[in-house]
Amino acid sequence: MVLPLTANAAPQSETTAVSRTIDHDHEPTDLAAVEVHANPLGGSAEDLIRPVEVLAGERLDAAKANSLGETVNKLPGVQSSYFGPGVGRPIIRGFDGARVQVLSNGLASGDVSTVSVDHAVSIEPFLADQIEVLKGPATLLYGSGAIGGAVNVIDGRIPEHVTARPLQGRAELRAGTVNDQRTGMVRLDGTSASGNVVFHLDALHRETGDYDIPGFAESEHAHEEHESHEEPGHEEDHHEEELGVAGVLPNSAVRTDAAALGVSWIGERGFLGAGVSLFNSRYGVPGHAHAEAEHGEHEEPGLDEHLHEDEGHEAHGEGGVRIVMDQRRGEIRGGLDDLGGAFESLRVKLARTEYTHTEFEGEEIGTVFDNASTEARVELVHQPLWGWTGALGLQGSRRDFLAVGAEAFVPGSESSDTGVFWIGERDLGPTRLELGARHDRNRIDVDDAVAIGPDREFDTTSLSAALRWDVSDALHVSFGLDRAQRAPTAEELFSNGLHVATGSIELGNPELDVETANRAEIGLHWHNGPLQIGASLYQVRFDDFVYLADTGIDGEGVPVRAWTQHDARFNGAEAELDWTFIDNASGAWSLRVFGDVVRAELDGNGRRDVAVSVPHGDHSHDYNASLANDGDLPRIAPARLGSELSWTTGQWRASLGAVRYAEQDDVGEHESATPGYTLVDAHLAWHMDTSGGNSWELFVDGNNLLDEEARPHTSFLKDLAPLPGRGVEFGVRAFF
Repeated sequence: MVLPLTANAAPQSETTAVSRTIDHDHEPTDLAAVEVHANPLGGSAEDLIRPVEVLAGERLDAAKANSLGETVNKLPGVQSSYFGPGVGRPIIRGFDGARVQVLSNGLASGDVSTVSVDHAVSIEPFLADQIEVLKGPATLLYGSGAIGGAVNVIDGRIPEHVTARPLQGRAELRAGTVNDQRTGMVRLDGTSASGNVVFHLDALHRETGDYDIPGFAESEHAHEEHESHEEPGHEEDHHEEELGVAGVLPNSAVRTDAAALGVSWIGERGFLGAGVSLFNSRYGVPGHAHAEAEHGEHEEPGLDEHLHEDEGHEAHGEGGVRIVMDQRRGEIRGGLDDLGGAFESLRVKLARTEYTHTEFEGEEIGTVFDNASTEARVELVHQPLWGWTGALGLQGSRRDFLAVGAEAFVPGSESSDTGVFWIGERDLGPTRLELGARHDRNRIDVDDAVAIGPDREFDTTSLSAALRWDVSDALHVSFGLDRAQRAPTAEELFSNGLHVATGSIELGNPELDVETANRAEIGLHWHNGPLQIGASLYQVRFDDFVYLADTGIDGEGVPVRAWTQHDARFNGAEAELDWTFIDNASGAWSLRVFGDVVRAELDGNGRRDVAVSVPHGDHSHDYNASLANDGDLPRIAPARLGSELSWTTGQWRASLGAVRYAEQDDVGEHESATPGYTLVDAHLAWHMDTSGGNSWELFVDGNNLLDEEARPHTSFLKDLAPLPGRGVEFGVRAFF
């Protein structure tokens, strides 16, 4: 396990005394002391056993971006998927999609971001108080979908504590040059005169236009491939049609609105609260069509001219694919401490989410995804038993999913999951041992079962052990062993058709079995005054790893990809150094250096034949595909090396950083390599405290200052949509 120096925090109980106040200010946050809500057991940074990363306070403010993946992208071992600026999902140690659970205050986000890579996560990072990243299998706590890790966003929308003041909050306004961004957010928290009723209110609005890029949207590699298929004399026309206008990425505008209201009653021993929230995002999917634009010009901020405002409006785009997603969520949470008897505390959570995702192709509705989910979770922390402090948990969820339209490559389905778990810790001299176990039963009933395959039911069992050895006050060594299992998703089992987002025919396999991951990890953390170092080595061996393989078959002009499974192994390493090398009248000067690498390969020899049935109208064509049993897995995040020089003094703080992404040439069959690139950023902030206890902060952030062409290897759009070019964001924050 890795113990990052400024980002680590120990698992901390959600049973912290409810009388504890919370305060939202600009002061530097000691991340080593921040409570982590993702684990029901108590602890501190000194007690940390499992690898957990935390973003909070000033560091979270500096990292916040339009997507959750981009926000956590600079943590060691964590990168982001990319499907335009509206879509970015966290990738943890090479794992993404259905292997990384995205949570809102410990419950699933309720969106369909695992169904397709062009579907956004329905969590707004600008409204987060804290973001927690659990690296390594988190199946023990959160079930099958967390076999690669979990990201838990804490937003305080249902208050669990009284506030430090009768009324407090924060607000922010920011603008950006690379995409004409305009973002505004406000948050209010307050406590009644009686001290028992606490409320929360937040709102956010963001608009951006198409963003600037260095050069053309289409990569040289893709352009050369297209030219090789062009008729002589048509290459120039193809360049204009496919690459679009240099300097701007058409169809990359985003508009997002989010809001929430929560109220809680808080007593001496517990709390009970409820909240409602909405999330609405409208974004273009770049790469599928190119609008007309003048060189260097932006669209006007906002998407009103392009997207349906409601059913009575028409889209006026140039044929590009645009998405409108809308989510409404209701939650109830409660907690009770000092129970007496065998248990110390109880936490109960219930969420109901209604989600609709509509894809517009020009002026026409292409596909509509509807997802209704209900999830409940109960946690009971028990009294010490035979020296073990532990917690019992019960979790259940149900999802009704329906897709209708041109991109309905996944049939409708009803999924249910029920899991029970126990996790416990005990001290053994200079060591601390953690053990845990979980069992889940998952069932998927598919609407078109007769045509596609039978309904499926899976049982998964996960076991975990972790040990921390305090060699000295300065040196801590940790070991982790896990056996985690994941049930295949409905998308992996029953996909059967053209997936427009990835430009491929995607075929599920109704006979997929449970995949099993066996992980071993060793980590260390050493600190001596202003210098701290953390590092880890890990290996994960999979039995029956499920992945999307390129078959090499061309189906009606697009590649055919099939879900299959084979043994695989992931080997990786992470390291981070944090050194405050000067702390005097000139200010505090700190250097942070981090790096990570992961290699993911199929674990076998030779090749195997797979029968593939490609749909073609009312019929299908049958093929025999030959797949490699060895070699690299596709779309694995490249190695990185990053550094950041920071300075703080009085009212000022500043930083200059750079991250080098290596060339990724360890690629899967039929996959192209991706060139390396370097992203340089800088940040400057000045804050002022007022006599009334409020404060203001002005900030300027520069991103991709070298204006480098950057194409993430993890993106299906890497050859069609590079990352934004040089941009500056600036604004003001208020804390009151």
